[in-house]
Amino acid sequence: MQAKLLKWILPFAVLSIGIVGFMTVNAVAKSEPEKQDIDSRPVVEVATLAAQDYPVVIQSYGEVKPLETTQLSVQVSGEVEYWHPNFVEGGVVSKGEVLLRIEADNYEAALLQAEAELARAEAQLIEEKAQAEVAEDEARRFPNKKHTDLFLRKPQVMSAEASVKSAKAALQRAKRDLENCEIVAPYNALIVSKQVGLGQFVSIGSSVAVLNNIETAEIIIPIAGFDSVFLPERVSGLPAKVFQNGVNAFARNAVVDRDLGTVDKQTRMNNLVVRIEDPYGLTSDQPVLKYGTYVQVSFTGKTLKQIYRLSQDAVNNQSVWLLNNDNQLEPRKVQVIREEGEYFLIGDGLSEKDKVVVTLPEYPQQGMEVKVAGVDDASKRSSQPEKL
Repeated sequence: MQAKLLKWILPFAVLSIGIVGFMTVNAVAKSEPEKQDIDSRPVVEVATLAAQDYPVVIQSYGEVKPLETTQLSVQVSGEVEYWHPNFVEGGVVSKGEVLLRIEADNYEAALLQAEAELARAEAQLIEEKAQAEVAEDEARRFPNKKHTDLFLRKPQVMSAEASVKSAKAALQRAKRDLENCEIVAPYNALIVSKQVGLGQFVSIGSSVAVLNNIETAEIIIPIAGFDSVFLPERVSGLPAKVFQNGVNAFARNAVVDRDLGTVDKQTRMNNLVVRIEDPYGLTSDQPVLKYGTYVQVSFTGKTLKQIYRLSQDAVNNQSVWLLNNDNQLEPRKVQVIREEGEYFLIGDGLSEKDKVVVTLPEYPQQGMEVKVAGVDDASKRSSQPEKL
């Protein structure tokens, strides 16, 4: 009896469970919110423009060289009896320091002899002038007698005066020779090479050393044609910066001294000369800038009026992409005046109301609709009611 009962009840129970499940699923499906349309527009970033006056920075490279190099020679002959402790290759000496001294005994004796000769000549002149006065007095006593210049001792006085002048000249030479026994540094100098030693005999004109001036250094920098148009009319006096790169990098102040006035035949570049005072820091606490160092030089050229500065990523083939009022892409031809690092300086083709697209879709097309990152999403969020 129970089996028959189950046979009739079980189908009705399964059917009831199925109906209830269907109704539940249908209710849940109706309670889900309707699906929203997907925005497939590509996302871009835009930048607003602002025209400004922009000073052009010109950069170049060159080697640090001395303002002057002197091959030092002696003007007297003799034995070297002293040289300065810094008078060695790589030594640094100050202006006026005695680099070496030549034995001076002979020149001291020559000076004494010159002084004696001058005294003798002056005494002879005094004697001749006295005899001339006697002759004039005698001529006055006998006015009717003819008196020649020889009688009046005029030639003798002139000869004595000439002897005095000659003796004075000999004395000056003797003093100069004695002074030249000491070879002094003509300027603050770096000793490049030394050709004499203690006890060595040198003759007049012998080369004893090569010096580099370390009071002022010069750097000759080439200026390419595309930079030459941005040079001001007068470059002399322009402040500049000299950079030594590397582990011990530093910068030094400098000044553009002059234009060499010629164009290099091989490179077709102009050349400017930049000067640095006290490159070896002898009279200041500035870092040492050694001769032969290859450095970077930077200075300000002309100032461009009302131009735009854009990243190179935003400019392609003299064109940029703009965003119009309908959020569509629009190409625009522009004039690239100059490239500086990661940026282009733009002249004609843009205005301050333009919106430049700085991050483009993969395949941008004219009229392509896009949305601006951070702008469209924010506007949508503000238009939706907040959920409690």
